[in-house]
Amino acid sequence: MAAAATRRNPPQPPPPSPSSLPYNIIPIHNLLADHPSLRYPEVRAATAALRSLGDLRLPPHHSSSSVSDLMDWLGLFFGFQASNVNNQREHLVLHLANSQMRLVPPPETIDVLDRSVIKKFRKELTRNYVNWCAYLGKKSNVFIRREEDLRRELLYCGLYLLIWGECGNLRFMPECVSYLFHNMANELNKILEEYIDHETGAAFVPSVCGELGFLERVVKPIYETISKEVAGSRNGTAPHSAWRNYDDLNEYFWSRRCFEKLKWPLDKGSTFFVSSSEGGGGGRRKRKVGKTGFVEQRSFWNLFRSFDRLWVMLILFLQFAVIVAWDGELPWKALRSRDAQVRVLTVFLTWSVLRFLQALLDAGMQYSLISRETWWLGVRMVLKGVVAAGWAFVFGILYAKIWTQRNHDKKWTHAANQRILTFLEVALVFVAPEILSLVLFIIPWVRNFIEKTNWRVFYLLTWWFQSRSFVGRGLREGLADNLRYTLFWVVVLATKFSFSYFLQIKPLIAPTKALLNLKDVKYEWHQFFGHSNRFSVGLMWLPVILIYFMDLQIWYAIYSSLVGAGVGLFAHLGEIRSIQQLRLRFQFFASAIQFNLMPEEQLPDGRGVRNKFRDAIHRLKLRYGLGRPYTKLESNQVEANKFALIWNEIIMTFREEDIVSDKEVELLELPQNTWNVKVIRWPCILLCNELLLALSQAKELVDAPDKWLWHKVSKNEYRRCAVIESYDCVKYLLLSIIKRGSEEHSIVTILFQEIDHSIEIEKFTKTYNMYALPQIHAKVISLLQLLVKPKKDAPKVVNTLQALYEVVLRDFYIEKRNMDQLAEDGLVRRSRPDKGLLFENAIELPDDDNDVFYRQVRRLHTIIASRDSMNNVPRNLEARRRISFFSNSLFMNMPHAPQVEKMMAFSVLTPYYNEDVLFSKEQLRTDNEDGISILFYLQTIYYDEWENFVERMRGEGMESEKDLWTTKLRDLRLWASYRGQTLSRTVRGMMYYYRALKMLAFLDSASEMDIREGAQELASMGNNARLDAVGGSLRSVSSRSLSRASSSVSMYYKGHEYGTAVMKFTYVVACQIYGSQKAKKDPHADDILYLLKNNEALRVAYVDEVPRARGETDYYSVLVKYDQELDREVEIYRVKLPGPIKLGEGKPENQNHAIIFTRGDAVQTIDMNQDSYFEEALKMRNLLEEFKYNYGIRKPSILGVREHIFTGSVSSLAWFMSAQETSFVTLGQRVLANPLKVRMHYGHPDVFNRFWFLTRGGISKASRVINISEDIFAGFNCTLRGGNVTHHEYIQVGKGRDVGFNQISMFEAKVASGNGEQVLSRDVYRLGHRLDFFRMLSFFYTTVGFYFNTMMVVLTVYAFLWGRLYLCLSGLETSIEAGNSSNNKALAAILNQQFIIQLGLFTALPMIVENSLEHGFLNAIWDFITMQLQLSSIFYTFSLGTKTHYFGRTILHGGAKYRATGRGFVVQHKSFAENYRLYARSHFIKAIELGLILTVYAGYSPVAKGTFVYIALTITSWFLVVSWIMAPFVFNPSGFDWLKTVDDFDDFMNWIWFRGGVFTKSDQSWEAWWKEEQDHFRTTGLWGKILEVILDLRFFFFQYGVVYQLGISAGSKSILVYLLSWIYVAVALGIFVLISYGRDRYAAKVHIYYRLVQFLIIVLIILAIVVLLEFTSMKFMDLFTSLLAFVPTGWGLISIALVLKPLLQSTVLWKAVAALARLYDIMFGVIVMVPVALLAWMPGFQSMQTRILFNDAFSRGLRIFQILTNKKLDLAARWTETEVEEGVWYLNSRN
Repeated sequence: MAAAATRRNPPQPPPPSPSSLPYNIIPIHNLLADHPSLRYPEVRAATAALRSLGDLRLPPHHSSSSVSDLMDWLGLFFGFQASNVNNQREHLVLHLANSQMRLVPPPETIDVLDRSVIKKFRKELTRNYVNWCAYLGKKSNVFIRREEDLRRELLYCGLYLLIWGECGNLRFMPECVSYLFHNMANELNKILEEYIDHETGAAFVPSVCGELGFLERVVKPIYETISKEVAGSRNGTAPHSAWRNYDDLNEYFWSRRCFEKLKWPLDKGSTFFVSSSEGGGGGRRKRKVGKTGFVEQRSFWNLFRSFDRLWVMLILFLQFAVIVAWDGELPWKALRSRDAQVRVLTVFLTWSVLRFLQALLDAGMQYSLISRETWWLGVRMVLKGVVAAGWAFVFGILYAKIWTQRNHDKKWTHAANQRILTFLEVALVFVAPEILSLVLFIIPWVRNFIEKTNWRVFYLLTWWFQSRSFVGRGLREGLADNLRYTLFWVVVLATKFSFSYFLQIKPLIAPTKALLNLKDVKYEWHQFFGHSNRFSVGLMWLPVILIYFMDLQIWYAIYSSLVGAGVGLFAHLGEIRSIQQLRLRFQFFASAIQFNLMPEEQLPDGRGVRNKFRDAIHRLKLRYGLGRPYTKLESNQVEANKFALIWNEIIMTFREEDIVSDKEVELLELPQNTWNVKVIRWPCILLCNELLLALSQAKELVDAPDKWLWHKVSKNEYRRCAVIESYDCVKYLLLSIIKRGSEEHSIVTILFQEIDHSIEIEKFTKTYNMYALPQIHAKVISLLQLLVKPKKDAPKVVNTLQALYEVVLRDFYIEKRNMDQLAEDGLVRRSRPDKGLLFENAIELPDDDNDVFYRQVRRLHTIIASRDSMNNVPRNLEARRRISFFSNSLFMNMPHAPQVEKMMAFSVLTPYYNEDVLFSKEQLRTDNEDGISILFYLQTIYYDEWENFVERMRGEGMESEKDLWTTKLRDLRLWASYRGQTLSRTVRGMMYYYRALKMLAFLDSASEMDIREGAQELASMGNNARLDAVGGSLRSVSSRSLSRASSSVSMYYKGHEYGTAVMKFTYVVACQIYGSQKAKKDPHADDILYLLKNNEALRVAYVDEVPRARGETDYYSVLVKYDQELDREVEIYRVKLPGPIKLGEGKPENQNHAIIFTRGDAVQTIDMNQDSYFEEALKMRNLLEEFKYNYGIRKPSILGVREHIFTGSVSSLAWFMSAQETSFVTLGQRVLANPLKVRMHYGHPDVFNRFWFLTRGGISKASRVINISEDIFAGFNCTLRGGNVTHHEYIQVGKGRDVGFNQISMFEAKVASGNGEQVLSRDVYRLGHRLDFFRMLSFFYTTVGFYFNTMMVVLTVYAFLWGRLYLCLSGLETSIEAGNSSNNKALAAILNQQFIIQLGLFTALPMIVENSLEHGFLNAIWDFITMQLQLSSIFYTFSLGTKTHYFGRTILHGGAKYRATGRGFVVQHKSFAENYRLYARSHFIKAIELGLILTVYAGYSPVAKGTFVYIALTITSWFLVVSWIMAPFVFNPSGFDWLKTVDDFDDFMNWIWFRGGVFTKSDQSWEAWWKEEQDHFRTTGLWGKILEVILDLRFFFFQYGVVYQLGISAGSKSILVYLLSWIYVAVALGIFVLISYGRDRYAAKVHIYYRLVQFLIIVLIILAIVVLLEFTSMKFMDLFTSLLAFVPTGWGLISIALVLKPLLQSTVLWKAVAALARLYDIMFGVIVMVPVALLAWMPGFQSMQTRILFNDAFSRGLRIFQILTNKKLDLAARWTETEVEEGVWYLNSRN
């Protein structure tokens, strides 16, 4: 017991001294500490301001020694935790210091906190609170009496931050936080004003104080209420309307009743604290607070409720178009008829009925909002319903009167016209609100003023039209934005309506009339509808109407693609697409870097019109090289050196990432000026071949004067620089290798002096023979070749120099000189010949370890000797892409970079649960069933990077590749992990921000001398020294790339760079279960610790669970870092939580607990499968400046950032997904932001205005199930609260996507389910109603509308095929001679549109447009064709089914859940059973149903006789059927391997028949899976079940239609034929039950009885068949035809039985249902397996499928492994050079 107590409560160590206390970023507890951040006076100023307690009264029972500053004072007075106080103290100091640094102009006294800084921050922090007070009509408790009252400002800020920092899950409820702040600020005011308690006569003490007082007495009661509500949700399976989520509890604080009911201190007896589950039940019913603000009801009607304006528009136009088209005239001619004009008036009647429907839906879905406190909501619902019904009644009466008068008068008389006028006058009153809305749309600022002003008169005026809401007010955009998106939608709608009228509606009018007039129809069955064909007309129109409702999505896709391309063009995207195009722009590159990445002098009016105009002109010059802006760099070497430092650092990061080789580094780098070169030393790839071209120009212009020749050469900047650099380097080289003081050195010096003099006086071509230059060039190349060899051959060097000397003297001079003249000029040796030959004793080559010298020699050799254009350098595609994008982005518009000290501070936050951190040794080596390991897979896909890695390891001391598994194992694990979707990859990418900031801080503050000296020293370092220049120790690049000092420039940092960087950047990874991982000794914990150790700015936040007595547990948010001095992990903060954090969805809860440890003005949300790049990190401070600019009438709240999908090269599937995703995150988001103004935060790399979101509910929403797509709700919340989301494409972040077929399908299922839940949400409803009409359209068609319309496409196929089946089986098709009817022509347009979407062309258009923009039109078309050849259409059609199934099922029944996709490398074969489990219900059964319809139609339709017509009508449907069945096998590795197919079938049958037990999982037993597949019926309501049963009734139609076609029916059309057919069903079921009973009773014990039962049944069946064939009209084919009738009936019965499971489960029938369902699943499995087995049996399909699925190199690797027996060889060594080249060629062609 004592030991256990000691473990729970370990003895406390003595308190540490202030200097040894752990700190997070800056040690503000010890201002004398040696920390670079403390050199800033702003930090000391903020700390001093907090410490100015003045005459403040001390907290009760505390001495002055326990109160060091205002934060301590607040903490002790209000009962905040000490750790929370410490956290928020640093938070506040850091923010105030950073804000003061940014002041322009800087304050006069920089060591005193400027009042404007704290005032601005207080306003920013309390703006939402002040708005909330104004909304409720309450006076704000924040008031500053004296302008100079700095302390009071600090107290308000500190109080808010302390409340926010400790309220845990309550942070999702911003108005609840405002309520707490309101009351606590009131108490703070009383303390400050020395208020005396009248009851006690003592000084006022807050109602909440003492240790943990705030947590226990304020936070915990509200938290426990949330917890009880979540418990009542039954893990999200209860209807949303039955329990209160975060939004409901928060919106309770949107009314004044929170003050009346909750009070302060909190009244625990308030109805607010009664949970929904406690509200009813035993004894007296407790009063409770129900749903607040909105009730989420599960229904498809939500789509109509939320977007009623859209549906009203579509329905009214459809009615108008049918009326106008009925007469067959053109619309403008038809409308000349008064009859048509009057019929058009019926749209008002329809409109009023739709309003009535909306009122009914509002009342039916929101009735539970009504209570005694909200009775007025009920009044409004009733009144709206009554008024809407009144309008419908009035319009109906008036319309009837018009026709009564017209029929009475027999023509359109004045009286009839008068009645029309009366109708129009009433209609004008009806549409008056819409006219007013249109006026306010034209003048949006008036609408915003009315909505945002809390005047009661405005509230009364708007009460009728919309409920009062704290959010969703003032959402109108500026006039310019209005015009842009209005114009877009006017064009889209005009196109859509024109197309719909002329190609959808008008062509169907004639067939409709013909069908209605059709008489004497010979029906093939018992006809219930008499002689009316209206039902048939309805079936004919149904697919047309469905397509009509959804095809606006197609037109949106077309126009948004075009507009997106236009916006991208104007943004200068894709101007540099390749290394060749970069060569053309590189000469302006240095100036572009200087202009964009280097800060200018900050001026107060830096954003004025004049400066903007100047910037625009300068960018124009940069972009097109006007004025040759690069020439200034030669006279300003500091700027050239800055450029070189940045560029070389980028290339070095490429080398660290192994995407370039050592040789490529030399070709790409910008060497520093060490050989007295007079020009910029461009990278070798730009100068190659230029010298040869210059020499050829010199030969051609041999007689031209110097000026003309030089003018010709100088036309090309690189050629000019190549000539000058070559000359200067050859001169320096020769003078370096010849001993100083020797005669030879003097001769060479004089030679060069003469050349220099002739150039200076412009007599070079007159003095020297240009024809000799090639000979000299050849000799110099020979000399350089000797010098670059590892072993130097001095005699050969001497011989080469002698030959060179001889050529110069003999051939180079035009005027020949004799020996005396040469001797006189000093060009020959005067000494005696006995001293040896010329140069023989004068050569002194540098030592071999002088790497700098020989590096320059190699560069000179490359420039002089190269004849290659080097367009393929670097060869790695990722390196090329990144260089191209970075260079292109520098010519795009972006804000100027401030100095690092003056930039906005920011954090990055990454939620992490239990994914891979680093791949382990076992993971890398373990083979899958095909013998393929992750390492081999990566070596195959990233072959060039593997070569570069091995080269780097050898440079770091690796002797053989075996060392990779021993001494270099960590490097190997890192290399592999950086190519997966691991946490280490994400951390490396994000830490580039820190590295970039340090370098930029150095460049900002470094003097010219610092930069010049640094550049020279860098140039004098050897390559290896450069790579290992960290602390003098030899470490691997991979570990260095994670370290604090990873760059070559870092050696010249003065210390302050670290201080600046840590103040501006923090990276927090929310490793939720890191504490338990450490306790369990999980390898993940060791890997996380490794990341902490090697990344100075990295922090890990986790939830620690500490057991207490009585089985209770305390929960803490803990922040840790790695202390480099102590060499261990240290805990910084430990903030106690009110309970477990996971009340809602996991990811947002994880983010929320860690967000209190973030710092800065902005926070970037990064997922765990993302990456970033050093060169992009350089632009982060530019991006953050965007927060200062207005976009429209608002500043941004979220900065959208472009993503690059880095998983596209893994397989063809990954490529399809990558292409689709790339177009979405680039073109799609670009259009949403501009011009449509509806971009939402959809997740990942977006940058949030941190304090804006901190006070408005956080960066995501977390309510269980409804917020399963948590990220996008941050965008919804932002828009509703008046924020602005922009999109910026000059910076990018890497993003991984799912790469396997099943992973992709699960991801799409998750997103579709999330969209299904969004349809029910209050956010979507409010946006649908509060946005103006055109933004609402944009919002709908880019969020839930996309999924709804996807579902409509599939429903169109169903409607078309079922309609055709009805016409065929009923006999109508025969009567109307469908083969020749114009009906088929009319349906062609509909089928074409459906096919367009089905094939993925609809998705492909944005891809083609974006690819054209960024990679060129021909590349885009080639990519598209390649994708089609790789069967992308099958993939996209299958994806259509996934989205449809999960979106529809979620809205109908619920059941949305998080689906972990894994995102690993998918290189293994998936079994048939697994594919069947995943896709049976969503795809296979639906495909079999459609295939059955098509088969029946082919058998009985007269159209099928005309093969071409049948194919034309059904080919799209057959394609869908084939895609839905075959896609999982086409895209399954080894999907058509015969042996695997046989094994798969055995495995499937074992799975089907395995009985299992209680704990059996769905992947082990069919029964467990079958039960799991019924889960969604647990969450569905009564209407969902009714609708499901109605849908299931369609399966009985087969039986009704087919039995009349059987021979046994003898042509009878009586209803008895159908009724008698049920005898067959009953007999079949009876036989099945009998066999099942026999099996259960006798199969195990008395097997002979079971066989006897089977024999008797078979005999009886044969006898029955014989009797029927002999004595009735039955034909033998009827046996097979009847299967088409009765098999669907059985499935329909099973489907209905599943809905009725609660009633049937306890009966005998349920066992029979389960047994029958198993039989059907076996049948479905066999149907699906047959085509797979057939293709597997046929030769060639397996290899073809592998080539389609994987790139050629990987396919070869696969075959190698199949050839290998159990022998493990060095896989990398098995690759031949040819194989490598072919694999790289294939990858190049793919990308």
